[in-house]
Amino acid sequence: MPTTDPFDDDKLREECGIFGVVGVTDAANFVTLGLHALQHRGQEAGGIVSHDAVQGFNSARRFGYVRDNFTSQSLMETLPGPLAIGHVRYSTAGSKGPAQIRDVQPFFGEFSMGGAAIAHNGNITNADALRRELIERGSIFQSSSDSECIIHLMARSLQRNIPERMEDALRRVEGAFSVIAMTRTKLIGVRDPLGVRPLVLGKIGDGWALSSETCALDIIGAEYVREIEPGEMVVITADKGVESIRPFRARKPRFCIFEHVYFSRPDSIIGGRSVYETRRQIGVELAREAPVDADLVCPVPDSGTPAAIGYSQESGIPYAMGIIRNQYMGRTFIEPTEQIRNMGVRLKLNVNRALIKGKRVILVDDSVVRGTTSRKIKEMILDAGAAEVHFRIASPPTAWPCFYGVDTPQREKLLAATMSEDEMCAHLQVNSLRFISLDGLYRAVGEAEGRDHKQPQYCDACFSGEYPVEPADMIEKGFKMKTAAE
Repeated sequence: MPTTDPFDDDKLREECGIFGVVGVTDAANFVTLGLHALQHRGQEAGGIVSHDAVQGFNSARRFGYVRDNFTSQSLMETLPGPLAIGHVRYSTAGSKGPAQIRDVQPFFGEFSMGGAAIAHNGNITNADALRRELIERGSIFQSSSDSECIIHLMARSLQRNIPERMEDALRRVEGAFSVIAMTRTKLIGVRDPLGVRPLVLGKIGDGWALSSETCALDIIGAEYVREIEPGEMVVITADKGVESIRPFRARKPRFCIFEHVYFSRPDSIIGGRSVYETRRQIGVELAREAPVDADLVCPVPDSGTPAAIGYSQESGIPYAMGIIRNQYMGRTFIEPTEQIRNMGVRLKLNVNRALIKGKRVILVDDSVVRGTTSRKIKEMILDAGAAEVHFRIASPPTAWPCFYGVDTPQREKLLAATMSEDEMCAHLQVNSLRFISLDGLYRAVGEAEGRDHKQPQYCDACFSGEYPVEPADMIEKGFKMKTAAE
């Protein structure tokens, strides 16, 4: 899907969002609403599979936004039934070129005991090895997605029913996975033993819902019940409710800390904590760690807003909307000529000149990846007449790629992988640049003593280089793990 927006290209992107419901009339309509709320987790494509006792399984997969595809009455009438699951995606594993419709989830498989569909959030770090093994044994893959391995492993399992086959398959999978699956009568949810990616349970009337985030439960009027725990599988039916199974060996959880920083919507709840409040607290910690004399605290919208509010409240420096975001600039706004690419940031963001002129400005953003957008924003602020520009970043330096379901550039393209904080400051040509410390980030998410360096409470590999699951496929391709010297 073409994009003219370098602003989006300089952000880490979640792979996808997943949503499912059982025990409601026209379940696919609820899934559409849930996916709409999860659109921030994947804007490339989406899909829905439903089941009806008369018509059986039906599916629809489309490129683009949920609102542009799954709001047509004629399409939704092809997805009847009280049980449905859905998926919105960016591509991380799988095709890196033009998106292919065959890579769009949910994936469906027909087994001897009936059909099943799965939607996967995360990344399988041994997918290459699994794919080679499965192909050698006769499997024929339809997509380039790592997630399809799960369907083939299920097909080869000797277990008696689909939930047991899924258990069997997922025990062979390494990496990160939150999975929502469906059979003819069951809705199934699973999280990997580390709980890297999120999954929550909700109740809607007599039915149930599974979702990547609580904000999607809100949109359908579902009551949040609890998180699916790391290493837990839930099997839900309309008549029997929720059955919990523990198919994996217990391990210390390592939830992705970047969900708190950027991926999740600020109106979601993670681990009993408001994402908005956590991000505001990140700003508070950042103001304590990296104070600076200035006139205004301005967020880089929208992801920097809660942290900028917290920074302003703690520092006493006024908060101001110094940069205004154009909410209506779509990803395919105009043909991506070189001239338009160079204008990309200005198409999405514009400086409030009357407010900025002559001021010493603190810009608060959630992260610096390649640094290309940060430089453009700094130039816009200076062009508007700012006296000084100070960057404050609401995450530690992103120096390592993620292999657990986040679209991360190669390590050499990450600014923090090749430069110190001072070198990045000089490269961006700003008056000062400071990132929150890793301990400061941990304090902001509720760990009063900071990071436990012997047993980290979260997955923070993108900052620390300490991977909780060895990325076997990437190591085979030549990726160098962190050394003691680093």
